[in-house]
Amino acid sequence: MNIYIGNLAYGVTEDELREAFSQFGEVTSVNVITDGQTGRSKGFAFVEMPNNSEADAAIKELNDKPLSGRPIRVNPAKPRGERPQRPRMGGGGGGMGGNGGGRRY
Repeated sequence: MNIYIGNLAYGVTEDELREAFSQFGEVTSVNVITDGQTGRSKGFAFVEMPNNSEADAAIKELNDKPLSGRPIRVNPAKPRGERPQRPRMGGGGGGMGGNGGGRRY
């Protein structure tokens, strides 16, 4: 089962997550999501556990429990297709060659 972990302290490492979840069974992978430009944690991660009953026990026991001073949120991860679409922000040009929206004084 793929498990989503949210509200992570930015300093939490993959090793710390592996240690916390391995108390409940086998952990096949841990992935702390980081910003591509800064390399800083985005405050969430995914843990993969092959045994669903062990994963369910980990979710039940670790949800809202503190890790590095913050109560983590632990839930089964939703497949990509089931997540709601977020409106995209930013992008775009500015029109008229990017000179402030085309206004001329």
